Amino acid sequence: MTATTGDDNGRLGRWLRIAVWGGAGVAWLIPVAAKLLTDLPWTTFDFIVWGVMLLVAAGVCEVGLRLSGALAYRAGVVVAAGTSFLIVWSNLAVGIIGNENNPLNQIFFGVIAIAIVGAFLARFRPKGMALAMAVTAAAQFGTGFVALAYEHIVFAIVGVFSLGWLLAAWLFREAARGE
Repeated sequence: MTATTGDDNGRLGRWLRIAVWGGAGVAWLIPVAAKLLTDLPWTTFDFIVWGVMLLVAAGVCEVGLRLSGALAYRAGVVVAAGTSFLIVWSNLAVGIIGNENNPLNQIFFGVIAIAIVGAFLARFRPKGMALAMAVTAAAQFGTGFVALAYEHIVFAIVGVFSLGWLLAAWLFREAARGE
């Protein structure tokens, strides 16, 4: 195993930033192209919301890339931001429980709030972030039981989101080991 020099870390950071912001730009252009080529039923408001979602996710990744030089930490931030992004996107697009108008879907935004509050309580330190993401995974898994109580079976999608939070927790744990 070789040590990473500051210069290598700087180059990696630049490449990661290019990947994050470039990916967000391409992701924004996909529905633009679809609207031009098909009858995609998106309104101006839909494009604005999509753009804001991408800017927030990329902005969170940018902050995370600056908080630590550890690749595991950076990957943990990207996985957590990506999981949050997927939850918001799927919830706004079609809804996770029933359709997007089902008020029960708000519990998924509560899970993201748990991740955010946990990150601040952990002061963004790797060990605390690992715990915050593990708690968030448990809360995410619990949403499946809440949905089941209302006769909705969503364990597959809840499982995917829970795995995202658990992966982020593991990555932060690995970053804490490296300190």
